[in-house]
Amino acid sequence: MQEPTANQGPVRFEFPPVAETVLGVQFAPIRKLTAPYQGLFWSKVRRRYPVQEVHPPLAPAPPEAFKGMVGIPGVRVEITTEPDARCWFIDETTTQLIQVQRDRFVRNWRKGLPPNDEYPTYERLRPRFEQDWGLFLDFLNEEDLGKAEVHQCEITYINHIELGTAGWDALGDMHKILTIMGEPLPRSFLPRPEMFVLNTSFVMGNGEGRLHVGLDPAIRALDRKQVVQLTLTARGTPKSPSTGDVLQWFDLGHEWVVQGFADLTAAEMQRIWRRL
Repeated sequence: MQEPTANQGPVRFEFPPVAETVLGVQFAPIRKLTAPYQGLFWSKVRRRYPVQEVHPPLAPAPPEAFKGMVGIPGVRVEITTEPDARCWFIDETTTQLIQVQRDRFVRNWRKGLPPNDEYPTYERLRPRFEQDWGLFLDFLNEEDLGKAEVHQCEITYINHIELGTAGWDALGDMHKILTIMGEPLPRSFLPRPEMFVLNTSFVMGNGEGRLHVGLDPAIRALDRKQVVQLTLTARGTPKSPSTGDVLQWFDLGHEWVVQGFADLTAAEMQRIWRRL
């Protein structure tokens, strides 16, 4: 997590706990973008992403509406005669990948084993997204598949905080990690909580989106260590589907993620991650 903003000081860490980042756009389903065409797109990027996998499609994220009831997704019913798919295109380090499906384009970085475990910073990930997104848009145009009418953007940072860090040795001591979690009050009967799960959200600016925050216990797949997974997702609608407006929204979403992370995490944890 890092980067300065116009209104806040820099948020930078020498050893950030970030394990994965996501830059994704959601658009109206492109009916012609079937699995064979997704494979054809792979040929455009195969030199940099030589490994491919096929996964079930992601469900559409509900729109960040600001009228009526908050957090109640609409019902979406689609009828299709063809099976849908989500294709992954992965680089040789397995840390960089693209995900493509009929209504979604996602670019991930995920932490690997040394020497592929260093977070590359948003300043490097943003132009990589721009390059790959541009190739995807060019491909849609070349194959006459239709336009990607972007209606929602999403930037996610997934952080893994190891059990035992800074004297934190129990899943019930979340107040040692997050400022939003108060220290448990004394009780006459109940013991210390066994664990906490958190889901909360914050409105971004003047309805430009929402910052969603989740905290869950997890076992890290990379090394089977017990961690708390702190996920911050900024999601909202760009001013237009243009690449310039999409990137501008990502800058806003990234600001909310990193400043939110700084506001929410305890000072002792930030000292361990060596905030600069």
